[in-house]
Parts: sequence; structure tokens; C-alpha cells
Amino acid sequence: MLKGKVAIITGSTRGIGKQIALKYASLGCDIVINYKSENDIDRAKVVEEEIKEFGVKTLIVKADVSSLEDCVNLCNETKKTFGKIDILVNNAGITKDNLIIRMSEEDFDRVIDINLKGSFNCLKAVTQIMMKQKYGKIINMSSVVGITGNAGQVNYCASKAGVIGMTKSLAREVGSRGINVNAIAPGFIETDMTDVLTDEQKKNILNQIPLKKMGSTEDIANIAVFLGSDYSNYITGQVISVDGGMSM
Repeated sequence: MLKGKVAIITGSTRGIGKQIALKYASLGCDIVINYKSENDIDRAKVVEEEIKEFGVKTLIVKADVSSLEDCVNLCNETKKTFGKIDILVNNAGITKDNLIIRMSEEDFDRVIDINLKGSFNCLKAVTQIMMKQKYGKIINMSSVVGITGNAGQVNYCASKAGVIGMTKSLAREVGSRGINVNAIAPGFIETDMTDVLTDEQKKNILNQIPLKKMGSTEDIANIAVFLGSDYSNYITGQVISVDGGMSM
């Protein structure tokens, strides 16, 4: 399904990004592992070792997605190593939750810089390469709260709603060049981000989910496989919610 493809997955040292990287590798895709800071290099090497078990090629590139220069380098290094970029998964993201009356300007700006501008930077860097190829699959990671909103997450919700707008706009810009641009909107997924929730918070969340359970990183990876493969060739500008029915 993905054999011979080359994928960049930002924020791929943990959580959803790591699971997508492993899933792609298991299907024959060469993987570019992205990490942000020196603190994450060991995690990146662990992911690389796990991926190598599938017999595919890997490349580890340090890049802070909030820096356009870093994103351009990430794409250029990938092109230099593999000769092409078939798939970009814009996954890197952070949260800095608080009620707006307590949210600092710095916390708002940082979430926007990573989640929204970071996605823009990667899109800008990869689009030129994909347009010359006349092929590419771009998958942007949004969120259920980018659709529904959520108290205490003004910054995060704004960033993820913005990702949806960028997805639809870019899909219209580059569709004629054979590039598909779609977004995944995960619901509450069992990751480091949800591990910090209290039992009471988790109970309240489950009451909002028709399937009465949180999702897994595997659930997101499965959709990422579909959107990165030729099975989705006639799908673009769409947002696929993977949220147990929470946003319907």
C-alpha cells in the first residue's frame, strides 16, 4: 500500500506521530523522523531502531517547525536523501491550557507558533517540491476541539481550527498539480496529553463520546495510512473526525 513511498512525519518521537511512523514503516514506507530539541534525540533513535525492524530506510532530522528555515532544511534533506517526498504528516503540536483570564500572551503565541504556523511552515516548504513532482499527499493534524471548541483551550482550539482552514485553502491551490491535502481531527486519544487528565475529567469526557471510550493512536494511524495511500486519490480538502462520534 505504501511500499516505496517516502514520508516526513513531524513530531514523530512519541504518541500519534510515532504510531503513524511505525504503521507506515510496516507497510514499506521510508520514514523521516523529526524531533525538535536535543532532549528528544534519544527518543528519535529509539523510534529509528523500531522502524529498522521493518527493513525500510530512515532519516532523522532535527527541526523546530515554528522556524521556516528549519522546515525548509527538513524538506531539502529529505529530497537530497531519498530524491522525493511522497507524504507529509503535519503532526507536531503542543498544548498550554488555561482559562482565557489566566492564559498568558506567551502561552497563546507559543501554541499558535507550533500548531498553526508550524503547519504553515511545513506546507510552504514541501509544496514547492511536490508541485514539481506533480504528486503528493499532505495530512494535517487538527482536533475535534478545532470543530467543537473547548473551555480552557482558546489557544489550542484556535490553532486547530486554523489548520482546517489552511487544509481546505491549500487543497484548492494545489489540486490541479496532483496533490491531495486533507486533515484528521482526532478526538480524545490515549497519549501523553491525555495521561495528565484526572479520573473525573476522563469520566466527563467519556460521557460526551457515543462509543464511551477513548481512541488509540492506532485508530489515527489507520486513517493516516488511507489518506497517504492511492486509495484516497479522489479525496481532498476533507476533515476526517476520528472521535468516537463526539463531534456529530
